[in-house]
Amino acid sequence: MSVYHHNLLTGGSRRCGHSSRESSFLHKACVTTVLLLAWFVLSAVPVQADDWQYDGAPRVVAIADIHGAHDAMAEAMRAAGVVDEQLSWAAGEAHLVIVGDILDRGPDSRRVMDLLMRLEGEAEAAGGKVHVLIGNHEAMNLVGDLRYVSTSEYAAFADEETAEERDRWFQEYVRARAPGGQTPEGLATLFRQKFPAGFFAHRRAFASDGKYGAWLLSKPAIVVVNGTAFVHGGLSPMVEQIGLEGVNGRLIGEMGEYMRHVERLFAAGVLLPTDNFHDHPAILSRHMPALDTSAELLKSIETVKKLNGSALHDLDGPLWYRGNVVCSELIEADKLAGALEAIGAHRVVIGHTPTPGRQVLERLDGRVIEIDTGMLNNYYGGSANALVIDADGVSAVNQDGSVTAATPHPRSVGTRPQGRMTFDQIETVLLNGEVVSRRETETGEDVVTVSDGTYTLEAVFDKRKSRGFYPEVAAYRLDKLVNLEMVPVAVVREVDGDDGSLRFRPKNFINELERQEEGSGGSAWCAVQEQWNAMFVFDALIYNEGRTGEDILYSLDWWQLMLVGHDTTFKARRGVPARLQSVPYEVGQAWKDAAAGLSTEVLADAMGDVLDEKRLKALAARAEALAEAD
Repeated sequence: MSVYHHNLLTGGSRRCGHSSRESSFLHKACVTTVLLLAWFVLSAVPVQADDWQYDGAPRVVAIADIHGAHDAMAEAMRAAGVVDEQLSWAAGEAHLVIVGDILDRGPDSRRVMDLLMRLEGEAEAAGGKVHVLIGNHEAMNLVGDLRYVSTSEYAAFADEETAEERDRWFQEYVRARAPGGQTPEGLATLFRQKFPAGFFAHRRAFASDGKYGAWLLSKPAIVVVNGTAFVHGGLSPMVEQIGLEGVNGRLIGEMGEYMRHVERLFAAGVLLPTDNFHDHPAILSRHMPALDTSAELLKSIETVKKLNGSALHDLDGPLWYRGNVVCSELIEADKLAGALEAIGAHRVVIGHTPTPGRQVLERLDGRVIEIDTGMLNNYYGGSANALVIDADGVSAVNQDGSVTAATPHPRSVGTRPQGRMTFDQIETVLLNGEVVSRRETETGEDVVTVSDGTYTLEAVFDKRKSRGFYPEVAAYRLDKLVNLEMVPVAVVREVDGDDGSLRFRPKNFINELERQEEGSGGSAWCAVQEQWNAMFVFDALIYNEGRTGEDILYSLDWWQLMLVGHDTTFKARRGVPARLQSVPYEVGQAWKDAAAGLSTEVLADAMGDVLDEKRLKALAARAEALAEAD
């Protein structure tokens, strides 16, 4: 029994910053430093690598992001033939993979865990296997980051918590952590609000030797079955760097080590179970002068402070990483290829990021399959789906029994009104919708409101610059050809008798100048420095001589880069614009492959009505040079 467990019974993330607008992507050393600082010697934890890689499974079923939605999960399992009506294992030698996030927000997380624990044994007896992967919410519960634990989740443990136990921890809380200026009644109310009935029994159950804590501590971040990798967040660059055994061994080791040292500090009264994970370093630093300086406690203090900042809790760790889903293919393809090769897989199935339309999606030529379909309906507005991989291929079985194929991930640039419109829908509205209003912004943009009766969009009108030249439309079409996904939809259209183009104007954005002033963007789902590198390559391709901070926009939902202001682009010149000659951007293999497909014929077919012959030939020459870049 751990000291934490005994006491209770008796009683994450920063990204590397960047200092300059046009060279921030070079700060790879910062990322490397984060990884190295989090890597230090851990106590030995028995792990078995052969539990992470399997071949020969006749059928694989994957379910993600249950979030306590027990009944929806059960319906999907029945529909996929994993369990029978009594929720007993019915899949024989098949493998079931739970792709993380079984906890938080929903009412029945404990029932979900109990079912999965039982199915593990039943599947083994039948020759099958249940793989439960750690998601970010499991990690959060283990280390004490309880932001998303619902009152109903605590309530499931209330019967295992005594009034005496709650009173003991109330007294400890008042003594050490309670805010001043409160009446006794106010403190009692605050305590009940912050730590509802069942809280302390919940923390016992998630201790390193608790029923659920010990169970989760044995679970990996990644498994590979029949050449398909399964991971909660995504295959981040860390996976390529340290491999399957490195990621899983590190996860299990760091998590267990952190929890054991925190529990030692609980026993010493240095930390309390009421303390939040994010407050641990500050509390330890603040109380250092008053602490027993024994070697044992000092080791625990230093270990907790270091592991609190582990890259496993960072946006670039496999539990949180979203690059596989949100980054441009030109950014992500090379990284994904390296990660897949490092773990012996040809594709990856991920959860974590709710899918547009709440459907099972695929991208990057089917190498990424997204299965977080918002199972907890009252929070995410979706339904449970089970991904099935068998001899017939890949399919998605909904909890209602319907079967569909994985849908291509929709292109997305900017926040759309009235739901997530497709690019084709936006193009149609811009081309054919009625102009209902027109205004000039403070920055001089000619903003036109267009509606087709169903959708209403704002667009920026640009008069034609010269005969046969529509730069915003050309930039958008080239973006489509190379799968950059940074240039908003633009179409050729006449407005009020003027020939020009309409460019979709997303909602909820700021420009680079505003971002710098605010110091924001560190929470970008796709690292800003990586997006900038892609922008530099694109600007070299289109010979952009004049991009400014006002031409670099960011959507405020997940900091996606959007590129506008292409008046000085597509010059009939070869080489690289002067502004980019001192910028050491990187041209990856994905960019080279995309550029190699931009022949004069391909470009003429896609862009012949918006670029003249000289501009097309120069663009083709620059594309050829890019494809052959060292």
